[in-house]
Amino acid sequence: MSLLPLADTSFVDATWIMLVKSVLIFIVILSIVPVVLLAERKLLGRFQQRYGPNRVGPYGALQPLADVGKLLSKQSFRPEGAVPFLYEIAPSISIISAIITLAILPFGDVQGDWGLYGIDVPIGILYFFAFGSLSFYGLLLGGWASGSKYSFLGAMRAAAQLISYEVAMGLSLLGVVMMAGSLSLVDIVKAQGEMWYVVPQFVGFLIFLVGGFAETNRPPFDLPEADAELVAGYSTEYGGMRFGSYFFAEYMEVLIVSGITATMFLGGWMGPGPSWLDPIWMLAKMFVLTFFFIWIRATLPRFRYDQLMTFGWKILLPLATLNVLITAILVVVL
Repeated sequence: MSLLPLADTSFVDATWIMLVKSVLIFIVILSIVPVVLLAERKLLGRFQQRYGPNRVGPYGALQPLADVGKLLSKQSFRPEGAVPFLYEIAPSISIISAIITLAILPFGDVQGDWGLYGIDVPIGILYFFAFGSLSFYGLLLGGWASGSKYSFLGAMRAAAQLISYEVAMGLSLLGVVMMAGSLSLVDIVKAQGEMWYVVPQFVGFLIFLVGGFAETNRPPFDLPEADAELVAGYSTEYGGMRFGSYFFAEYMEVLIVSGITATMFLGGWMGPGPSWLDPIWMLAKMFVLTFFFIWIRATLPRFRYDQLMTFGWKILLPLATLNVLITAILVVVL
């Protein structure tokens, strides 16, 4: 009797290469998140005709470093009614789930003895949803373990929002999966050699992008942190780097959603020029989508909660279902 493998991959790197990749992924994301934060504050200043950060360092470039130093120097505090272990581990769950999800983002094809991605598993999309959903527990545990009713209400809002929009996001990717005939992100990118899937799957692209705003708690879907109603939602009782960890995870999730969108709909690393430009093309597409996240934040006001739920269940879900049905018919007929 043969034993089933615990994991199946189309290409396996050497152990030392996997270790180097793990360190590089962590270092790169730690470096990119402060850059995205600074870019957001600068761009919001431009959009709103005001000054952005311009005091710390040249053109305010060291402002993220100053913010981290401020958070690190703050006194650690825990409410008396909090559940100690769960209260402290909740922010870590959000960060860990985001970092693990980064492993499947492909920045290029196999180059000699190594691939320009963490891992290539044949269930890449399921991997993304499985580990991405773990951040849900970080938000829910953080709100419940804080011992505050406001935090708990914010956590319940986050749970309802994530579940509502994750269904539509999953359906929006089924059309791409059916056209590519694979769940592997690397195979999906290779299948877009002649035409990016944003053309035949434009409806799915829009649904996934809108769902990405809700999954990352970004405006206009930032209801879990609606300060006018819930103080600051699930993170109300957090301070210092525990507070910073939640928002560090949020910016990582923005990059992940941008990376998945670029991979599934915009050809991933595909672009003109030699193969060594592949990671640059992938990062460029991710930054363009991240800029779009910032642009929407500066443009649209926050939804009401009933509008958010109505839009998710009565508009996005039927559209995603219809898109899957039409794609299935066309794939079978053509």
